[in-house]
Amino acid sequence: MEEHVRKSAKALFLLAAVVLLPRVAFAQATIAGVVRDTSGAVLPGVNVEVASPPLIEKTREAVTNESGQYTVVSLPPGTYSVTFALPGFVTTRREGINMLANFTAQVNAELTVGGVAETVE
Repeated sequence: MEEHVRKSAKALFLLAAVVLLPRVAFAQATIAGVVRDTSGAVLPGVNVEVASPPLIEKTREAVTNESGQYTVVSLPPGTYSVTFALPGFVTTRREGINMLANFTAQVNAELTVGGVAETVE
């Protein structure tokens, strides 16, 4: 009887490992937010670049919609930087965003009117 319990426990452990490991291995994160100008108005058409060494392609891009919102999904855990750029505004970069699995980071930005070559970090 004790042998049967041991085999059942081992089988249950293996089943749990098969079911749960893919979720852990493919656990992804999301970065989302809203981009506004200094008056508080939303900014559509802002180029948002998310960069991190864990990304195979090294960067992912999004563009803010008519509500100034953007979303970048399926990010592996790691440390990210997010760059916001729109002609006529100062480019803004947020660094050191630590992403965990199954997490959504809210990264909002406020862009100021300025020259094309300026960057605020």
